[in-house]
Amino acid sequence: MSIPVAEKKEKVSVPFDYNKYLRPNKLPHIWCPGCGHGIVLKAMLRAIDKAGLEKDNIALVSGIGCSSRTPGYVDFNTLHTLHGRALPFATGIKLAKPEMKVIVVTGDGDALAIGGNHFIHACRRNIDLTVLVFTNATYGMTGGQYSPTTPLEAMATTSRYGNIEPPFDTCEMAKASGATFVARGTAYHTIELEKTIHEALTHKGMSVVDIIDACPTYFGRANKFKSATQMMEEIEKDGTVNVKQAANLPPEKLAGKMLRGVLHKVEKPEYCEKYDILIKEKASAKK
Repeated sequence: MSIPVAEKKEKVSVPFDYNKYLRPNKLPHIWCPGCGHGIVLKAMLRAIDKAGLEKDNIALVSGIGCSSRTPGYVDFNTLHTLHGRALPFATGIKLAKPEMKVIVVTGDGDALAIGGNHFIHACRRNIDLTVLVFTNATYGMTGGQYSPTTPLEAMATTSRYGNIEPPFDTCEMAKASGATFVARGTAYHTIELEKTIHEALTHKGMSVVDIIDACPTYFGRANKFKSATQMMEEIEKDGTVNVKQAANLPPEKLAGKMLRGVLHKVEKPEYCEKYDILIKEKASAKK
């Protein structure tokens, strides 16, 4: 007696349709060859799709800089604002429309230099924003000056003999300021980045994802990297380690490396909800 064998069904991979989230006739983008911003954009769109967010219910806000070109490519409610002021604009949207998912895309200079004060206080309030910081350790749009995250001794157009200012750790600053979700990813680790952004989008409260995304045009040339590939491998691949892997590594293996993954996650009251309760309480008291 022969036993029927079930037919083996091949798993068909369906290509992801990026076009449903992109404005028509906007590609190719204007980012430099070798820049990882396009990779980060793709990871963000996949995370948004996975979270099941409707396009009309998303507001994407940016300041000024290379990363801040992102709103021009996506078919969401978008706002391209002033340098360093993305977070105040985003805060206003969230207070006026708390049901919307408000995402901020910003660079390390935009967020931590001219916008540093806004960054600290948005974290302190724990307002429900998802902030993606594209960290390339330079001002890539305005001439390659050193930024708040430029490593010590690194070359830039404004540090011809090497940077002497210690860099900010974006994640430590966000955590210390009160953000309730803090993570780091890289443009190299694309699948991991998609998962991290998805987790940030689904968190209630201030979510900050520091995305290491090397700039080959200014930082790379100034610091003698031979190619964008070499730069990505040295800075993003070899220069970082996943936080789960790090737990099993000795200190000497972690020296000089940045941690990737979710670094801090807690549940605390969110600003808009507290504000709404306050308004209702005061309205009831007047009756």
